Amino acid sequence: MLPENLKKELQDRIAAVDHPRELVVDVLFALQAHYGFVTDEAVEEAAGLLGMTPMEVDEVATFYTFVYRRPVGKYVIHVCDSVICWLEGGRSLQEYLSQKLSIAPGETTADGLFTLLPVCCIGYCDRAPAMLINKKVYGPLTPETIDQLLDELREAH
Repeated sequence: MLPENLKKELQDRIAAVDHPRELVVDVLFALQAHYGFVTDEAVEEAAGLLGMTPMEVDEVATFYTFVYRRPVGKYVIHVCDSVICWLEGGRSLQEYLSQKLSIAPGETTADGLFTLLPVCCIGYCDRAPAMLINKKVYGPLTPETIDQLLDELREAH
């Protein structure tokens, strides 16, 4: 259940706009921050707050890359799979990450630390091949820089 203070904050934001539906992504992000991902309950709550149907909210939730409808790890790794990153070796780096973490794209490590998600272009072609970890960009990447980064994240945990 949504805490009363968060519910009031969202209600106040929604009341301040002419078209509440324009805040659907913001509301989903707020609920995701609270629950860790957008649960079915969160979809229902968002729909109620915004005057939308749960299906309409879910259509938005499943469209956006950074809205998670399933649990994710502490570190969400978005690997760019655009043509530019592929040309710069991104395809092999995605495979390297998958092997290194022992998970396929879309999966989370058994310890709940890392989730690997391919994404179509993250907009950092000048750093290709690149990836985002919790929305922070890293690149250009090599197996060595990936190893170092993963080790640092594990140590920070």
